Amino acid sequence: MSLAQVEGAAVEEATGGLGRDAWRRLRRDPVAIAGFVLVVAFVAVALLAPWLAPYPPDKPVGQVTPTSIPGPSAEHWFGLDDLGRDEFSRVLWGARWSLVIGVVSLLLGLAGGTLIGLLAGAFGGWVDTAVMRLVDMMLSIPGLLFAIGVAAMLGAGLDAVMIAIAVVNVPIFARLLRGQMLAQSRSDYVLAATAVGVRRRRIVLGHVLPNSLTPVIVQGTLTLATAIVEAAGLAFLGLSGNDPSIPEWGRMLADTQRYLASAPLLAVFPGLAIVFAALGFTLLGESLREALDPKYRR
Repeated sequence: MSLAQVEGAAVEEATGGLGRDAWRRLRRDPVAIAGFVLVVAFVAVALLAPWLAPYPPDKPVGQVTPTSIPGPSAEHWFGLDDLGRDEFSRVLWGARWSLVIGVVSLLLGLAGGTLIGLLAGAFGGWVDTAVMRLVDMMLSIPGLLFAIGVAAMLGAGLDAVMIAIAVVNVPIFARLLRGQMLAQSRSDYVLAATAVGVRRRRIVLGHVLPNSLTPVIVQGTLTLATAIVEAAGLAFLGLSGNDPSIPEWGRMLADTQRYLASAPLLAVFPGLAIVFAALGFTLLGESLREALDPKYRR
């Protein structure tokens, strides 16, 4: 067996050992288990909403008046909203919309941040300086304020909300990936590959980039939680469009402001849904970070 094969086997064994150790930590961590259960429940509800919801989310199924909105009952577990629609069905369908908005905005932000971070980490020099100054400018603006500005510029709508959240997350992924690539570029295996004449493009794309993606993936789990909250916030401010048939949790909260005195539960149920969805991804993301990054291990 050659020296390269021995080193490759050692690296593979170490990587597998790290993965097994992380999996063992996650299985024994009650926080990770709780986050995993919440995430699975959220995704299951989002995917199975057409079969779980007892009523259509956009059609009235009962009679209401501005001063009398029926609360929870045997037929309508969460009661009716201000237009007579079943609140329980709308909350279930809202999980699907929140998942779509969160995942699409995450993928867009991850793609943009990966591209920018790759440029800065691979080329260095003036490219790194120019890209990072742009990233610093974007990070200097508060995230929610930045998202409001982007969404308002693009026009109200769910597409504008997803793009706005993605733009806010681009500099986060870019800075994280760039830092990881700079750290990996000083590793022994990069120096050895450079010494034997391996092309820089192959080193960056075949070794440095794959070994730098783990923290980015973990950050993506945490970002999905913030994306759900930010989407609800933008919808609450009226930036997700004016279509009342779309059961988005933030819009549901905005629609109940006039009825907080007569039907306060209309704000409780979508609010709790936002909390539990964001909490699940946050707990799972923090547990993944502690399991995969030695600096965060308890």
